[in-house]
Amino acid sequence: MESQPKWREDFPINWEEDQAITRREFTKFLAFTSCGFFLGTGGTAVWEWAHRREPAGTVVVPIAQRDEVPVGGVKVFRYPTANDPCILIRLAPAQLVAYSQTCTHLSCPVHYEAERRQIRCPCHEGYFAVEDGRVLAGPPRRPLPRIVLSIRGAEIWAMEVKQG
Repeated sequence: MESQPKWREDFPINWEEDQAITRREFTKFLAFTSCGFFLGTGGTAVWEWAHRREPAGTVVVPIAQRDEVPVGGVKVFRYPTANDPCILIRLAPAQLVAYSQTCTHLSCPVHYEAERRQIRCPCHEGYFAVEDGRVLAGPPRRPLPRIVLSIRGAEIWAMEVKQG
């Protein structure tokens, strides 16, 4: 009698109970699975779009007193949240500007250089125009986000953040 290989003794297969999967059945399985993933992802996207929330409104915050910042002076404040440092600069008696203090390149803090009238990021020598926050030099590609200001009596208020 012909001897069976050792693995057949250890792993016997009952070929009558075995069910082969044809290429057609496997292709159907892949197609239905792909459709399921597509519909699931699309359904999630549609649900998110249908249930999106509008922003609760603009956060308006007093940031300084008018006489608190001298001409050429700077005040650091946080807006719109406590995790968002910003910089208020008084360029002239009636000219105030404010920007995010986070560089648009790699999020290093920027500083105002009064003698050059520029905002500088010391990490990679990025320079921004103090008048409008545009990039003057260095690796940053986007201007600094500007904080819209309002003066109400003796107070300076932050109204909203404008991107580039």
